[in-house]
Amino acid sequence: MTPVAKAAARTSPAASPGSGEPRPRFTDLLAAEWLKFRSPRSTAWSLAGTVLAVLAFNAGTAYDTYRYWRENDAEGRARFARDGIALQEAFNGNAMLVMMLAAGAVGALAVAGEYRTGLIRTTFTAVPARRSLVTAKVLVVAAATAATGAVAAGLSFWLTQTILDGRGLGVPIGHPGAWRLVAASALLAPVSALTGMALGALLRHVGAALVAVFALLLLLPGMLGDDRHWTAVAGHATPYQAWLRLAEAGEATARYPWTAAGAWLTLALWSLAAAAVTVGTVDRRDL
Repeated sequence: MTPVAKAAARTSPAASPGSGEPRPRFTDLLAAEWLKFRSPRSTAWSLAGTVLAVLAFNAGTAYDTYRYWRENDAEGRARFARDGIALQEAFNGNAMLVMMLAAGAVGALAVAGEYRTGLIRTTFTAVPARRSLVTAKVLVVAAATAATGAVAAGLSFWLTQTILDGRGLGVPIGHPGAWRLVAASALLAPVSALTGMALGALLRHVGAALVAVFALLLLLPGMLGDDRHWTAVAGHATPYQAWLRLAEAGEATARYPWTAAGAWLTLALWSLAAAAVTVGTVDRRDL
């Protein structure tokens, strides 16, 4: 019997006080889902590749600044400090896109992949308590991607500012807005992964879920410009634009500005809603 099956068996209906088996425990479900999540080599490679890609994009931007700094005129150098460009280069837009797409794909595969292989049927046969099981899966994926995001954001800040320090341009972690940028960038991963899980639960097809991740997380927010009030407000309700607001140095400069507190709230509510959709959809729909 595989480790996953052993962990699942401990939560089966047969595990009753009279049968001599231990009572079902939520920690057993967490252990089983963690084993399923980390067992495929592709998962570890995907997360490691995401971190390396994020570092490459951010470090490349910082190195370009370092390399061509002497070619800037006095106005360009003054603007670099005035506009907080050092923080912008700690985690840039390209790195953000990679993080969101990769984490969203991991989340989508965690759910839709089980429907594709049929593993979901075996799992629910061993553990009929769908809601508890899917909640455990959500927590495992959220924790793993949050750790990945934290590593990517933290290393990116350290590496980019170390490179910029070669020209005396780097800023410390205590610089205004630095912690906010690192935290918001780290949270991109679990928010995107939970969104991918919700789409995987709704669509139950890997290809469709991956396309939906791209459309919902990146394509739709790009279509919601700030030229009209209603599109600006709708855009504010997306993780993409929430991160843009939190990564912004200084005060908001958009035509219809919003607060950093509103951006944090958007990330929190998006995560909770995605988790609720995942658990509710899998719990109520037939296999």
